[in-house]
Amino acid sequence: MFGPRPERPVFNARHAFAACLAFAPESGGIFCHRASALRRAPAKAMFQAMSELYHNRVLELAADIQHVGDLTDPDGSVLKVSRVCGSTVKVDLKLDEAGARIMAIAVDPKACALGQAATSILTEHAIGATTEEVIAARDALKDMLKDNGPPPEGRFWELRHLEPVADYPPRHTSTLLAFEAAVAAIEEALASRGLARKTAG
Repeated sequence: MFGPRPERPVFNARHAFAACLAFAPESGGIFCHRASALRRAPAKAMFQAMSELYHNRVLELAADIQHVGDLTDPDGSVLKVSRVCGSTVKVDLKLDEAGARIMAIAVDPKACALGQAATSILTEHAIGATTEEVIAARDALKDMLKDNGPPPEGRFWELRHLEPVADYPPRHTSTLLAFEAAVAAIEEALASRGLARKTAG
């Protein structure tokens, strides 16, 4: 009498998770406190945002974070918090005797998929990196997100996978958390040794 019921689009857990991130930034991507956001968001715009922000490589990185935990006696330890979404990332690190190179790192990320992906890139390449490489990567990531700068190069080149985040300002802070925490931990470590961070120029 009424004819066949139209099929509903497949909407799995990954889609729901990404939609929460894209359309309920106050949730921080941990829980979606506004399920109604999914109903209000136009389907085309919702899936476009998901495909741009949460493509396969970002999700792979977010699911594979190395060196999770704490260091026993870190030279620097800093927790950064996003006031926009509540994401947090803590970074512990140890420097070499000269204070120029990272010898060990541990992280405790409680962030959205974008923050987790950035944390994954940091931890994969931080050990053996110079402090200046980490600082330069943070600066390049910030410039890419906020000022349409070129993607980072060098050992942290995979940060370019986060370039689409530039179009979503509410996600900038959580994406930057890991590298902001790492730079602050470097500065704390250098200060504890009476060393000053080198500045460019």
